[in-house]
Amino acid sequence: MDTGKTPQSNPLALIAGPTASGKSAIAVKLAQALADRGRTGIVINADSAQVYADLHVLSARPTHDELGGIEHRLFGTWDGAHACSAADWAARAKAEIADCHANDAVPILVGGTGLYLKVLIEGIAPIPAIDPEVREVVRSMTAQTAYAALMIEDPLRAAELEPGDTQRIARALEVKRSTGVTLGDWQQAKTGGIGEEVTLHPVVLMPERQWVYDRCDLRFAQMLDAGAVEEVEALLARALPADLPVMRAIGVAEIAALLRGESSKEAVIAAGAQATRQYAKRQFTWLLNQSPSDWPRVETQNIEVTTLFASLLQD
Repeated sequence: MDTGKTPQSNPLALIAGPTASGKSAIAVKLAQALADRGRTGIVINADSAQVYADLHVLSARPTHDELGGIEHRLFGTWDGAHACSAADWAARAKAEIADCHANDAVPILVGGTGLYLKVLIEGIAPIPAIDPEVREVVRSMTAQTAYAALMIEDPLRAAELEPGDTQRIARALEVKRSTGVTLGDWQQAKTGGIGEEVTLHPVVLMPERQWVYDRCDLRFAQMLDAGAVEEVEALLARALPADLPVMRAIGVAEIAALLRGESSKEAVIAAGAQATRQYAKRQFTWLLNQSPSDWPRVETQNIEVTTLFASLLQD
């Protein structure tokens, strides 16, 4: 951030929404609207799949034509062999935003990865590395045992979680056992967020769900004919560890089964479309419950950026 400027002179547009909701197109339209007013808008990716160079087609990264002549950053920046955590992304995003402000450009964040946005705006808890022995013990527990232990050791966190939310239960339990401090207390000490250093112009796209789901179905089918099979073939040839995020991206396992002759194209399309719809559903839930309540929600599919970002365009 340019600390020599007031937050009012550090505008930051933010366009969040589930996959297939039209975020990228709106970001480009906003940048073009800024250009019409003699200003520069630069789109910065906030999608955890689109950061990987290996996932151009499967992540629905904008094509050359879809870029609309607008500069895009942090798209395809990470090699799939290296996991991009929320903290990793936030550090890079902060640097890109600061560079935009230093050059009088308007950064436009666009993506549906809520954790990325949350860490960037609010900061991250400085939790020390978890003791490997503690992690091994916790991760070996059954879901029932781990939840029962959490109810004793961190009852406030346990009350916030469903008994079947195994990943978050394990995380809360291992943090408490390894550090002696609850996850909630650690989160009270978040640092590094830029929320107080910028003037945020956020929009959360929440269009009709069936419209989004229909677009998910259509898009995944189109991906197979647009190079997704070849993309996964090249990814598998790298023999990367199966637990890397790039290997767990939607469509990779489904297409890998097709390449091994274990599935038909029709079955892959059905499975991939279903996985995409489920992902969109999780994004809807996160954005509804976790994004700040003062971030405007837009339910229509017909977006007029000059109205939606009137204050930004008039600055």
